Amino acid sequence: MTSTQEALGYEQARDELIDVVRRLEAGGTTLEESLALWERGEELAKVCRRWLEGARARLDAALGEEGDEDGATEV
Repeated sequence: MTSTQEALGYEQARDELIDVVRRLEAGGTTLEESLALWERGEELAKVCRRWLEGARARLDAALGEEGDEDGATEV
């Protein structure tokens, strides 16, 4: 991932992805522009996915610690 992508927060990437989708849905772009938008959208989706996976891992870890403190075990 490039440093620009690493610097993007989840909300920034999501908002830009929404804009990319709107532009693709609106049409009126050349094939080359559409391909470039599609590629950018794929990159942004990966950034969002990484953020969400990281958030899920943090939640799972926090819930696991909470379960450990309560003496609960998972079956």
